[in-house]
Amino acid sequence: MLCLMVYGVGCAPVNVINAEGENGFALKNYKTFDFAVEDSLLANASQEYKLQTEYARAEIKSQLENRGLSLQSNSPDLIVNLGIVIQDKTQTRETNFTTDPPRYTGQRRYTWQSKEVEVGTYKAGTLSLHLVDPTKNQLVWKGEAETVIPKKEENSQERISKTIQALLRRIH
Repeated sequence: MLCLMVYGVGCAPVNVINAEGENGFALKNYKTFDFAVEDSLLANASQEYKLQTEYARAEIKSQLENRGLSLQSNSPDLIVNLGIVIQDKTQTRETNFTTDPPRYTGQRRYTWQSKEVEVGTYKAGTLSLHLVDPTKNQLVWKGEAETVIPKKEENSQERISKTIQALLRRIH
């Protein structure tokens, strides 16, 4: 699963990259769900990743329960497979003649060229959500979204919630 959470601006939008279901898929046809077992992945994961995963699972549980499904460990109708990837990113800007004029260096044939300048860093994230029908062992819906992860932990939880809400709004 691919998931990428981005760090930086608190008001950054959620970008839903992909959200599509199989023909005939309807969430109303399912009554129960459970999360795919990821214990081996979480055992070696960073504390930040574990926390992001915990936030995501709680929001998915809340959203699916609001739609009439219930969490059930034994023989669920739907398996939720969640993936999160967090990457450090560098924000850059291109210099231009009006804001970054050339400086005289005492040499002839001086030229000015535009270049990329680093202006900051942030964390970028992609969240991947797959819904699997275990009776058919078939992927019935998948969605991926990316956003900026805020630096403050309390804002991070809100950003994850908004990302999951944006994805699940695409399910019919």
